[in-house]
Amino acid sequence: MSNQPDAVEALGNLGLTEYEARCFVALSRLKQGTAKEVSQLSDVPRSRVYDTVDRLHQRGLVDVQQSDPRQYRAISKDDAFEKLESAFRANVEEADAALENVRSAEPQAERGMWSIADEEHVNDRLGTLLDDAEDHVHMLVADESAVPEEIVDRLVAATERGVNVVVEVGTDSLEERIRADVPDADVTLFESLRETNPVVSKWPGKLAMVDRQAILASGLENSDRPFEQQETAVWTNGHNHGFAAWTRELLDDRLADF
Repeated sequence: MSNQPDAVEALGNLGLTEYEARCFVALSRLKQGTAKEVSQLSDVPRSRVYDTVDRLHQRGLVDVQQSDPRQYRAISKDDAFEKLESAFRANVEEADAALENVRSAEPQAERGMWSIADEEHVNDRLGTLLDDAEDHVHMLVADESAVPEEIVDRLVAATERGVNVVVEVGTDSLEERIRADVPDADVTLFESLRETNPVVSKWPGKLAMVDRQAILASGLENSDRPFEQQETAVWTNGHNHGFAAWTRELLDDRLADF
């Protein structure tokens, strides 16, 4: 019983309404049941059980026995998930097609500073910046966990396009990894990078400058889950932004010392 709210919430995330999720969970606990039994087990008003279960029936998630009183039975969990997954994919494809047909507004330059609060989006944004690189990439890595394989692959692709890639790292292991995986990059070990000071509860992750214009700086912190880290970042694509101007000057000074 204690897991029922979790099951209802999970089904809601897959597209069921709260009443639909409650009724489906209730029927999953019954071999078969009447509207009265479903209402008692799901806390859905009996008057609403009928239309709710009819919608589940139309979605293929519930079988109906035309008896008196009417009996309902949920399909198996595996079959239900297959149907919900198929419906979800169809909705995604429909939304994708609809957005493709939306007339785009006039393109505007991305200005200002933007923040990202999710590690996957941090690496997606950096990957996009690296994919757009035409001349130069300068990257400082203070924490090895901030360089997943997808970023290494983007660095390799950049060097193959003739982009000059400079990577500064703080550990021997990361230096060996980048040299092996990105052989055409200029890799330098700066042990001072692993001596970074945390700010409040965060510490530096990576800093990247692309074509002396786009800048992304990330920080790491412990997540709510044990032994896991969370990465957040700020980025800008405007060369006239103060953050970009200062970062460009500081990184150019480092390059002068190479």
